[in-house]
Amino acid sequence: MAKFSGSRVFVVEDETLVLFNLEDILDQLGCEIAGQAMRLEQAVSLAQSVGPVDVAILDVNIGGAPVFPVAEILSERGIPMLFATGYGRDGLPVEWQGHAVIVKPYSQQDVERALTPLLTSRAEQ
Repeated sequence: MAKFSGSRVFVVEDETLVLFNLEDILDQLGCEIAGQAMRLEQAVSLAQSVGPVDVAILDVNIGGAPVFPVAEILSERGIPMLFATGYGRDGLPVEWQGHAVIVKPYSQQDVERALTPLLTSRAEQ
């Protein structure tokens, strides 16, 4: 059985190849994609309406716009977030630096390592 079998993930990523790679990684980890968005407007709408989600993986820069309006909605819904960025934690505004971060380009091991505490704490609630 895959490590995160049954976990539902909301993904926001604007680069097609990166999105496909992330979908493959999540599939191998046993995750289900609860929703995905490649544009900010679509991401905002889905963040408000997507069904049960265990964690969200958010590309920090979506088509040149910051993803933080989506993060605000998810935060209000109590959904843990993992930010994906090429700039690391220092590339996030101070108010978001306490959240999990993976640095692009990332591997399956990077994603697994970052998701483990988020999904483990979620399962314990």
